[in-house]
Amino acid sequence: MRTACHFALHSTLRSMCAILGATMLLLTAAAAGDERTGQQIYKDLCATCHGANGEGVDEHYPHPLIGDRSLKELTQYIEESMPEDDPSKCVGEDAAKVAAYVFDTFYSAVAQARNKPARVELSRLTVRQYQNAVADLVGTFRSAGKWGTERGLKGEYYKSRRPGRDRQIERIDPTVHFDFGEASPDPEKLDDPSSFSIRWEGSVLAPDTGEYEFIVRTEHAARLWVNDQEMPLIDAWVKSGEDTEHRRTIRLLGGRAYPLKLEFSKAKQGVNDQKKQKQPPPPVKASIALLWKLPHRPTEIIPARCLSPRENSELFVVQAPFPPDDRSIGYERGTSISQEWEQATTEAAIEAAGYVTEHLTELSGVSDDAADRTERLKAFCQRFVERAFRRPLADEQKQLYIERQFDGGGDPAAAVKRVVLLALKSPRFLYRELGDGNDPYDVASRISFGLWDSLPDQPLLDAAAAGQLATREQVAQQADRMLDDLRARAKLRQFFIQWLKVDQMPDIAKDPERFPGFTPELVSDLRTSLDLLLEDVLWGESSDFRQLLLTDSLYLNGPLAKFYGVDLPPDAPFQKVPLDADHRAGVLSHPYLMAGFAYTATSSPIHRGVFLARSVLGRSLRPPPEAVAPLAPDLHASLTTRERVALQTKPEACQTCHAMVNPLGFTLEHFDAVGRFRKEEQGKPIDASGIYRTRKGEAVQFNGVRDLAQFLAGSDETHAAFVQQMFHHLVKQPVRAFGSQKLTDLRQSFAQNQFHIRKLAVEIIASSALREDK
Repeated sequence: MRTACHFALHSTLRSMCAILGATMLLLTAAAAGDERTGQQIYKDLCATCHGANGEGVDEHYPHPLIGDRSLKELTQYIEESMPEDDPSKCVGEDAAKVAAYVFDTFYSAVAQARNKPARVELSRLTVRQYQNAVADLVGTFRSAGKWGTERGLKGEYYKSRRPGRDRQIERIDPTVHFDFGEASPDPEKLDDPSSFSIRWEGSVLAPDTGEYEFIVRTEHAARLWVNDQEMPLIDAWVKSGEDTEHRRTIRLLGGRAYPLKLEFSKAKQGVNDQKKQKQPPPPVKASIALLWKLPHRPTEIIPARCLSPRENSELFVVQAPFPPDDRSIGYERGTSISQEWEQATTEAAIEAAGYVTEHLTELSGVSDDAADRTERLKAFCQRFVERAFRRPLADEQKQLYIERQFDGGGDPAAAVKRVVLLALKSPRFLYRELGDGNDPYDVASRISFGLWDSLPDQPLLDAAAAGQLATREQVAQQADRMLDDLRARAKLRQFFIQWLKVDQMPDIAKDPERFPGFTPELVSDLRTSLDLLLEDVLWGESSDFRQLLLTDSLYLNGPLAKFYGVDLPPDAPFQKVPLDADHRAGVLSHPYLMAGFAYTATSSPIHRGVFLARSVLGRSLRPPPEAVAPLAPDLHASLTTRERVALQTKPEACQTCHAMVNPLGFTLEHFDAVGRFRKEEQGKPIDASGIYRTRKGEAVQFNGVRDLAQFLAGSDETHAAFVQQMFHHLVKQPVRAFGSQKLTDLRQSFAQNQFHIRKLAVEIIASSALREDK
């Protein structure tokens, strides 16, 4: 029989067991928490803000969780910053677990490729491709000119008052910039200083696409033809008034050579009554100068490097305005169709059709009174459409595009106009990648649009017809042939302009009180200096990418040398000048870029660091949530630029990007807002030390631009970023669409070829024109 004590003891034991059980449950739960997977931690702490699959959820967290941090960097960032409301919730092993889960599931490049495989996209012609393709399509029916290696214009000097009679001198003039005074150009051969004439002929090369203003300065009669050998662009042959400067604007495509002719006469125009004059006319002065104003540049004498004594044919340049192409992912793409683009192609097609019919006799070689005019114009139209479509026409296409347009008689010229309109509005002209195989004509188009942004030329089409574009070696051979064409030079030049972000700094102005002498003319010279450096490296024998970062030479002329403290004569032309290797390192410290990545009065480590991170290292940086004005120097007069930037970006929210950006930008602090080297600021020694954590998690330290340049020149990250950006610029498709190993293979090939830039371009075309099974 149980006693009260027995019941009391039993009750106590049950209570103790209950407590022990509850404790064990808590310990088990805690232990279970320790065993949580990265996925469980992400679900508990991260998914609310970032979405179940890292896709982002609302305006506060709109960006997907993708990026290029290494796993080590991502772990460190999560441990220090996430969750934003209480970072202490996810530290240590939990931070490592969730970082690994995020990295492997949707963050890394491998995860992105797995979750959203890239593919070659159907795309329309970009604006640049459209304009070039139409120009070359019409140019098919004109003789092909050559640029050649000789520079300047062919000058012919005549004793008569009109060019063309009694020639006394023939020579190459590097530029047209003469002040003859009261004398003649050559008193022995042109003995009458009051009456002589000159004709300059050749071609002018337009570096960039845009509006070009041509200027002729003279006190006497002059006429200028540019890209039109019939109608003068400037006609001041019979002058009224005392004007000595004449200006006209014309739109030109970059990387193209245009016919140019300039005539000058020092004589009385109109009726020649010199024989009736009893006394010789009083001596008068004569001068002639040919200048231009490039887009976003001041007026300058057209330099010899942009002139050739060889003549080129007229080029049809579409004037219809087009909406800009999408560049949201870093390169121009033709993946979106808008009503504005559709309207622009219609206006351009009408414009081209009008031009073709206006010049029909010249282009077709068929006279208006030819007995077989209709049949010969049909043959002209067939060739036109085949060139537009980049392939021979099938019988049904001939019927649709040609025969049907000529049916019913009528004016053959009207039929030609209909053919041109149909061809230029056809998807077979406007779109690329209509086929995904290795049809030889598709391969030919991939090569030509890759290198020229334009149609295949006849040798390339002949190779396609002969089945000689079936192997990598055959494609590379064609690409190598095409590289020396002006169109390839223009496309590669444009790549460097975009890679260096030069296209984003059209106007560079500085505080005139702090930097007297930094004029628009000096800025234009700086841009020329950069262009010459790029051309020297790219088209030199070694074409070594590393020299872009490591060279200690700059191209300077007299004014630049004076401003940047180099000893050259004031009128010195551009020349390659070696500088102190400790002070300069290629494009990284080029004064044009240093001035462009700076404010009006101070340097900008942030702009410079963003450039280094995005362009040179290929790192992804999200745009800031809102624009933040820099701290005014006057508010912190005792601080250096480095100290002000560090103070402004100190908050944790800023350090997401600025922890990488600032230390990179600080390495360029030896260069002020105009790119001059300095050793101190605000009386303090310049601190140009910096650090960069690689994708592998290694911390690399620098002290100045030379340390930085040597690291970048040897970095796989730099090489891969350069290769990827060049691939996107040439091919206009994502590199991942060509296989997960494509970028790695191209980077390795780049290294094996001693970082030869031109060979890289050939390798990119050879590896993308032929489609491989993946």
